[in-house]
Amino acid sequence: MKKSLFFTIALLFGFVFIFSSIPIEAQAKSTFVTIGTGGVTGVYYVVGGAIGKIVNQKKDIYNLRVTVESTGGSVFNVNAVMAGDLEFGVVQSDRQFQAVKGQKEWEALGPQKDLRAICSFHPESVVLVAGDDTGIEKFADLKGKHVNIGNPGSGQRGNSIDAFEACGINWEKDLRAEGLKADESAKMLNDGRIDAFFYTVGHPNGSIKEATSGGRKVHFVPIEGKCIDGLIAKYPYYAKAYIPIKHYAMARNKEDSPTFAVKATFCTSAKVSDDVVYAITKAIFDNLEELKGLHPAFEMLKKEEMLQALSAPIHPGALKYYKEVGLIK
Repeated sequence: MKKSLFFTIALLFGFVFIFSSIPIEAQAKSTFVTIGTGGVTGVYYVVGGAIGKIVNQKKDIYNLRVTVESTGGSVFNVNAVMAGDLEFGVVQSDRQFQAVKGQKEWEALGPQKDLRAICSFHPESVVLVAGDDTGIEKFADLKGKHVNIGNPGSGQRGNSIDAFEACGINWEKDLRAEGLKADESAKMLNDGRIDAFFYTVGHPNGSIKEATSGGRKVHFVPIEGKCIDGLIAKYPYYAKAYIPIKHYAMARNKEDSPTFAVKATFCTSAKVSDDVVYAITKAIFDNLEELKGLHPAFEMLKKEEMLQALSAPIHPGALKYYKEVGLIK
C-alpha cells in the first residue's frame, strides 16, 4: 500500500516537472483561424498571406495560428464567413455594402446582419485588358466580343456587369461572356481563346503582368465616359481611378489608363470572439510598416484611411483596439 502510494506521488511529481519545463507560450493553446482570399495570383491572396505571416511569426504573442485559403472571391468569402466556414475574409467594398443591404447576390437571403468590418486596405481598380488585334479600343467595342467577365461570386463579375448596365450593354446578349476565374484569364487571352478580360485588383498584379508580357500584344481599354460617371455618382463605394502603366511596361499603353475602383476590405462575423478579432486587428496595425513592405499595393496605406469604405458595423474586438490607440474616440 505504501509502495503504491509512493509510486503514485512520484508519478504525479514527474508530470508536474515535465509540464513545468515546457515554456509558458507552448502551454497556451493557440486558436486556429482561416482567412478567405481570392485567386493565387491576386492581391487578396497576398493580403491574407501577409497577415498570416505576421501573426504566425508572433504566435506566442497573439496565441493565434492563421491559415490562408484561396477562394472564389468576395461573395464566396462573405457567405463562408456567415456560415462559419471561415473566420475572416477579404471582400470588395461594394460587396460588403451589398451584403449588409441584402442586395445583388443577397437579395433572396436578405441583409447579412452578422457581417462585421475590421478595416480596409488598398484601392482596387477595374482592369479591362484586350488583345491589340481585337479592335477593342473603347468600352462600347466589347459588343460582339468574347470576354471573361469573372467567375460567379467574384468582385470583377459584379463590377463588369455594373459597367455594362450603366453603359447600356446587355452582357448576356450583346457579347459572348465567359465566367472564368481571374487567374485563368491571362493564359486564355494569350492563347487567343478570349478577346478581353476584366479583373478588379490592386497593382502591380501577377496575372496582369502575365497578360501584358505574353506573345500576344495587348493593351488596357479605358473605362470612362458619361455612363461611368453616372455609375460612380449612383454608388458610394465606387470612385474614379487609373491603372498605373509603370508596372506594365510591355502593354501598348504609354499613359495611365482611366477606370473606376473599389477598396479591399477585411471582414468577419459577429460570432467570432472579441479576443480573436482584437488580436488580428492589433497584429495588422502594430505591424503596418512590415505589412507595407510585403507588396507595392500596400505602400500607401495610412492607418486613418484604413477605417474608410466600411459599410458593416465594426466588430467590437476591432473597435476596442481603435479606441485604445485613438483611431476612434
